[in-house]
Amino acid sequence: MIQPKCNHSSQGTSCQCGLCCTKITNFGVSRGGTEILRDVNLHIHCGDLTAIIGPNGAGKSTLLKAILGEIPHTGELQFLDAKNKGTTKPSMGYVPQKLDLDSSSPTSVLDLFAAAHTRVPIWFSYPQRIRERVRETLARTQAEHLINKRLGALSGGELQRVLLALALDPIPHLLLLDEPVSGIDQKGLELFYKTVSILRKDYDLSIILVSHDLNLVAEYADRVAFVDHKTIECSGTPQEVFSNDKVVQAFGLDWSDRYLRTEKDRVDNALMV
Repeated sequence: MIQPKCNHSSQGTSCQCGLCCTKITNFGVSRGGTEILRDVNLHIHCGDLTAIIGPNGAGKSTLLKAILGEIPHTGELQFLDAKNKGTTKPSMGYVPQKLDLDSSSPTSVLDLFAAAHTRVPIWFSYPQRIRERVRETLARTQAEHLINKRLGALSGGELQRVLLALALDPIPHLLLLDEPVSGIDQKGLELFYKTVSILRKDYDLSIILVSHDLNLVAEYADRVAFVDHKTIECSGTPQEVFSNDKVVQAFGLDWSDRYLRTEKDRVDNALMV
């Protein structure tokens, strides 16, 4: 395991990595004269998984694309080091919601990685060193057995783990996941999230995740931001956000009892030790 670059995330101050905080201030996005986001304020710390939730069309994916630099924005997007000073734009990894593929294409997983990192044509055989590097990279997401499989033959869960491995080569400072498990079966979904959680801890990744699965957000996220009406209506811990009146109204549920039960179970289990 690679040693963490930071001893603490947002809960502490002993940050040793190049990117300590991604700071979004008065952020706004308009496209074709239509305002999509306005007055968005958010801090993402190294080692934290920040989940973005909200109704369809609220601007969640637009926020990720603006952070990536794919679309223009107003306001400030700052990348800060441990001394709260601006640093150069960090390396970013991105996993989209889906990737349109020709199911009949002969392109393999190995071809995809080789094309991303070498100039060797895909119809050539690859040196052993390239194969080993790709295999090691795929192992990060438990996908090394897929190295020779055609992209079009991958299941939804397999493809997303391959794309996650690609986004992690090399290991980025900031990882953005845009509904990466949409349409994946429950087993594949849980494996994906567990893999992301392990990688976050191993590499102190700053992760921004757009998701509609509130159960998994509650389980894996450190922070949650609720986007609605073109802005972030509230943010905080999962417990704080899911108990917020605006979130309760938007999703028609109140998770306060869930957290009370979780805390009671934690205390009961501690007393039994």
